[in-house]
Amino acid sequence: MSTTILGIDIGSTKICAVIAKKHSNGDLKILGAGIAKSQGLKKGIITNIDLASSSIKNALNDAKRVAGTQYETVIVSISGAYTKSVDSVGVVNVPNHDIGIREINRAMQMADHNSNIPSEYEKLHILPYNFKVDGQEFIEDPLGMNGSRLEVQVHIITVQKTSLSNLEKAVKLAGIKIDNIVLSGYASEIAVVNEDEKELGVVVIDIGGATCNMIIHAGNSLRYNDFLGIGSNNITNDLSTALHTPLHAADNIKINYGALNNTSSELIELPIIGDDGSTHEVSLDIVSNVIYARVEETLMILAKMLEDSGYKDQVGAGIVLTGGLTKIGGIRELTTAIFDNLPSRVAKPREMEGLFETLRDPSYSTAIGLVLYGGGYFTPYEIDSNKKLRYKNEIIEAQNNLQETVIDESLKISSKKENILSPKDKLAELAIMDDNNKNTTGFLSALWNRLTQLF
Repeated sequence: MSTTILGIDIGSTKICAVIAKKHSNGDLKILGAGIAKSQGLKKGIITNIDLASSSIKNALNDAKRVAGTQYETVIVSISGAYTKSVDSVGVVNVPNHDIGIREINRAMQMADHNSNIPSEYEKLHILPYNFKVDGQEFIEDPLGMNGSRLEVQVHIITVQKTSLSNLEKAVKLAGIKIDNIVLSGYASEIAVVNEDEKELGVVVIDIGGATCNMIIHAGNSLRYNDFLGIGSNNITNDLSTALHTPLHAADNIKINYGALNNTSSELIELPIIGDDGSTHEVSLDIVSNVIYARVEETLMILAKMLEDSGYKDQVGAGIVLTGGLTKIGGIRELTTAIFDNLPSRVAKPREMEGLFETLRDPSYSTAIGLVLYGGGYFTPYEIDSNKKLRYKNEIIEAQNNLQETVIDESLKISSKKENILSPKDKLAELAIMDDNNKNTTGFLSALWNRLTQLF
């Protein structure tokens, strides 16, 4: 059975809509794409819903015209701006000693319940990075294993509710119903990182027009994410200021002559800002020096972010660079030097059927990652933006569909004499079930509130 997926990358400089078809064997084929200049966005945040919606609609219309088909599933990106991340732990008993999807789901829900999230933030991704079975660590996949106690450590990415709401309004105004929202850096990682790099640990840095997103993947999952409000537009502004030329001319210089190691004394003619018709000549080595200064500063800030993350020792595969800024010559070598000789590479989106030349560009990594996400290319387990458990190619309702079974199993657990979990943990497990079941009487929540005082 095939399905058609629409991915919409809502960036600060461009909106990119990609339509892909997922075949019954799991392979994806790109059918069409549309690109529109971003309006109503600044540094990843929507500042004008009407303008943003118009840009989204323009990109979508172009994509539909090229693809010649409609879409069934919609995956939309959200910037790393105003996101916060926390780690949490969940522990559950396994009553029949056989770990299945239900047990993994319950453990992740428990970790969700135990997390401390500010009230103004909404959970976007709950990503498990370590499982323990009966105290044994570093279990890659507990599914099908035998055990009596399952523990999971998760990385929870949250986003400010107002930013999320504005994004949803802008997309809805464009006539689109969202099925899933994905962190843009996470989508880029899906598009550019291979399995060996994931296993060894890797830093993915997506440098766009106005923002940088940093993702650290180690082992089973994403472990860390961060955001920097600097991008290639800053280089354009620097060139305009330093060379006294209009922004459009500075942008053309960046695109046509952008390099970090250009020592040529060749002269180029540029218009003078504020003086119509007048021009002056500038040496290419001056252009290179201006670009170098901004790129060096940006990479030094990112290197400090990696140092402060505490995960630098876990990135054996080094740095993967993607995004529009990576087309500047010499950036890979400078990255290796600034990041203490960690290996670096510039990455384009992974190859797939129908991927035409325009999309084989680092600036489209997020858009390609979105359709890959919609096609089932994500971490082995994840609770997504819809509070649903995703497992490989399956999407399983996170708690509601399992409510009666889980409550029944948990009541059996609480009556056992083994006491593998503490009484407080048992009550917490019952409480999260009650929280997720809108039709219950509220008895379990009341019981939880009353008895937590005793333990």
